[in-house]
Amino acid sequence: MTSGFERSRRRMLRLIGAAGAAAGAISLGLAIPAIPAGAQQALGMPQDEEKVADTMKRLFGNRTIQDAGDRLKVDAPLIAENGSVVPIKVDAELPMAPDKYVKNIYIIADKNRRPLNARFSLTPDAGKASIATNIRLASTSDVRVIAEMSDGTLFGVTREVKVTVGGCGG
Repeated sequence: MTSGFERSRRRMLRLIGAAGAAAGAISLGLAIPAIPAGAQQALGMPQDEEKVADTMKRLFGNRTIQDAGDRLKVDAPLIAENGSVVPIKVDAELPMAPDKYVKNIYIIADKNRRPLNARFSLTPDAGKASIATNIRLASTSDVRVIAEMSDGTLFGVTREVKVTVGGCGG
C-alpha cells in the first residue's frame, strides 16, 4: 500500500515527464501545426516582412494616435553603436488610476522585418507607467513608442535612432 506522499510524488513525476515530452515535441516542431498566412492575418498575428502601416492597422485599427508631447518621455540613443542592443526607456506622465490608466506600451521600429519590437501590458497597480528594455534594430530607423490608455486613447512619440553596426541580420 502506498502513502499519500508517495502518490503525490508519482503524480508530480508524471506531470514533469509530460511537460518535458511536450517541450521536446514543440522544439522539434511536432506539436505545432503550420498556420496558413491567411489564418495568421485573421488571428492578428504578425506577418513575415510586415510593413509598418500593416502593423499599425493590425494593432490600432483606425484609431488616431495623438502627439504625446511631454507626457511620453523616451530615452533612446541618437546613435546606437550596435543595432543588436539598443536601450530604450519610456516614462509616461499619464494617469494610472483604476478608471483610466496606461494599458499597453508598444515599441515599433519602422525598418525591422517585423516592426513590433515589444508590447508591455500594465495595470493601475503599477503606480507609474515606466518601462526599460533593449531592442534590436536592423538599421537606422524611426522608433515609435505608443501608449494605449484603458479607454482606447493612443499617445505616440517618434525618435530616430542611427545604427552604425547592423543588428537584425547583419
